[in-house]
Formats: sequence, C-alpha cells, structure tokens
Amino acid sequence: MLLKTLQEHAARAQPAAHVEEAGGWWLRHSPGDAWWVSAALPHDREDRVALAEEFCAERGAPVRIQITPGVCAADLDARLGDRGYERGRDMSLQIASTAELLRQAHSDAGEVVTRPTDAWLTAWQAVTTRDVGAERDLLSRVEHPSAYAYAQVEGQVVAVGRAVAEEGWAGVFGMATLRHARGRGAARSVLAALATWAATQEANHMYLQMQRENATAFRLYERTGFREVSAYHYRIRPHPISNQEGGSGVRGLGSAP
Repeated sequence: MLLKTLQEHAARAQPAAHVEEAGGWWLRHSPGDAWWVSAALPHDREDRVALAEEFCAERGAPVRIQITPGVCAADLDARLGDRGYERGRDMSLQIASTAELLRQAHSDAGEVVTRPTDAWLTAWQAVTTRDVGAERDLLSRVEHPSAYAYAQVEGQVVAVGRAVAEEGWAGVFGMATLRHARGRGAARSVLAALATWAATQEANHMYLQMQRENATAFRLYERTGFREVSAYHYRIRPHPISNQEGGSGVRGLGSAP
C-alpha cells in the first residue's frame, strides 16, 4: 500500500534513536529530536495501544500515535479519543513526479552536497529553532542516500532542504527559508536541486509531509507539482502512562526498522 510504504520510508529518513516492533506497529523514541520522530506508526489493524503506552512509560515520554486513514484500524482514532488522547494538527502527505517538479520549478537549481555543512545547519536552525546537535545525531542515523540542497543570495545560504532516496522515491525534509528571503524563489531553487539529485538516484517520484495549515508552503508545493494523497493527524497523550503489565512481546530492532 502506497501510504504505508511512504510513511515507513519517511520513518527511515527521520530515524528515531530507538525503534521496536510490536506486531506491525513501529514504536519509536528519540530524546531531543522533533516530536514526530517519536510518534508510533500503527501499521497493522491489531490493538497495540497498551504496548505503545508501556514503551513510552518506560522512557518517561508522552505517547504519540500517527493516524492515517486506510493504514491503521478504522476505529483507532475514536478509541484513542475515548482513552483521553488529544487530537493534533492536521497533516498532509503529498507526492509529485520528479520530472514534473523539474518542469514546474521554473528556477535555477541550488547547490547539493552529500553532508550537511555548518552553513546549511545554521540556516536550518535559524528557521526551525530546533537543536542542531540533536539534528546532527538524527542525520547520522540515516542509512539511505541523502542530499542536502541550499540556495544562496549574495553569498549567504538563505534556504535549505534535504532529500532521502529509497526504492524509486525521494522524500523531501527540512525545508527552511530565512524570512528576508521568502517570496524570491529560493525555496523553488532548493526543490529543483533536490529533484535534479533525485533523478540521478532513479527516484522518479518525490514525497513530503507538512502541516496542512501552512498555506504558504501548501501553495508552493502545489505550484511545483505536488498533490495531496492523504491527510493524517496524530493522537497525543501528553503525560507518561504508568504500565505495570509484563510480557509486552515487544521485539527490539536497534536504531532503525
């Protein structure tokens, strides 16, 4: 199934420090990283909620579960709501043809490097305000081919993004543009550079995940050829849950599934 495949690609492109499998669920925890890196992926129809809660309780972490229609059990969202889980923001999974993205970008491609430079990370951190050390650790765990693109204005890196290729797809992550450079084509240049690199990896299609409320980004991706294939959201229980039950049946997989 396409949605399940792309979400698992995305999980490998944003690998948590610790991943375990419970049936078809991927339980993930990564202290210091963005919260979605630690969200559980309920990729079978069985009820593994108690195992996810136990996994998070052992680590003193909130429970976050990704809800994608057609991938998880149909009643999982309602059951989590009844269990006291709050609904998170609406998200969007989008795809594009690599060739179409290159046609629609209408921009000179930015530069691509195989590792994040200090300038790339500085621009990324200025927009996201997240911890650079934690991001370096996350990026060091990515096992698939990766590219780091950037656009410059007068010698300053003003926009960045990265891509990870796997099985004919290239996922786009870490898109960030400095405020003073927005609306000047820098993000398009980054996307064009990532699409050019994706073509060299024989990745004929690209995907990305974004908050649906980000209207500016939504328009940019639409203009460059992306279209939504699924909306999804998270269910979140903010406070760690104590779980004294034994025999979890959770199988360790190391740093990545």
